[in-house]
Amino acid sequence: MSTMPEGAAAAAGTAVRTVARVEDGVRLGPDAQVDDKALIISPARPDLTDPFLVLSEDWFSAPGFEWHPHRGLETVTMVLDGVLEHGDNAGNVGALGPGDVQWMTAGRGIIHRELAYRDEHAHTLQLWVNLPAEKKMAETRYQDLLAARRPIVEREGVRIDVVSGEAAGVRGPAKNNWPISGAVITMEPDRRLEHLLPRRDRAFLHVLAGAVIVAGRPVRAGQTAWSDPLPGAGEAGGAGVAGGGVAADQTSSILLETTDGDARSTVLIYSGEPIRQPVAMGGPFVMNSKAEIFQAFRDFQGGEFGDVPRQARLKYR
Repeated sequence: MSTMPEGAAAAAGTAVRTVARVEDGVRLGPDAQVDDKALIISPARPDLTDPFLVLSEDWFSAPGFEWHPHRGLETVTMVLDGVLEHGDNAGNVGALGPGDVQWMTAGRGIIHRELAYRDEHAHTLQLWVNLPAEKKMAETRYQDLLAARRPIVEREGVRIDVVSGEAAGVRGPAKNNWPISGAVITMEPDRRLEHLLPRRDRAFLHVLAGAVIVAGRPVRAGQTAWSDPLPGAGEAGGAGVAGGGVAADQTSSILLETTDGDARSTVLIYSGEPIRQPVAMGGPFVMNSKAEIFQAFRDFQGGEFGDVPRQARLKYR
């Protein structure tokens, strides 16, 4: 079983990452919006997950998530099964199928909804990505990153589906307000992969199916491994947002391995440089202080986010 490096940097003795901790998700069960919910990343200690705030897994039919606001963050929603119908008060509307990703910049304020198409079934993962203070009031943006259009790298029983940032020499289509790398990696049994990440980043690896050994730590489906920034890593302060690369001496690798068996394993991996700023969360808003949270509620209630749409549901095909 040989190791497959992503590029020359891995073979040149780049810094090697370790796993700080492995965590189990918490099944929360049904509520007024969903048929079932699991919390994979909790917002209880944002200093430990920075720049990531929340990762939730939702199964829903009706009602789903009707019109609601956001400010000060980006949401990254991946459809695992079913069809997700979405819309916002900027006029964006559409439907996403399995594997599709939507990257939404809430910025200064947006009103949107996420529903199961025809109220049938949607199974999604949604990641909340924090924004630094100077980007919290950025212009809003929707990006539909369809699975069929994303770059794929396939080598020796390993498939890397690149969503954001760079992996295996190719760049994902997501545009970022804070540099984030993201990919879905599928591995056949008895494979090894040295996955490259910026040294400055905090990374999480969430196993969607099967089991993966991450830097020597076994991680099974439903669990998440965390790897913290490496000592001495330079702080980019947002470098790379426009698509720039990472210097070779600022690159690190993390080893993924699968054991013998019959089933493939799939892991979701995201990384980003910690923002290292105060975090204040209030409902759908993420700012730097409670005063800014109160202002966000006042702005929403005062119509500063725009009107709540009266947009019809998508017609049945």
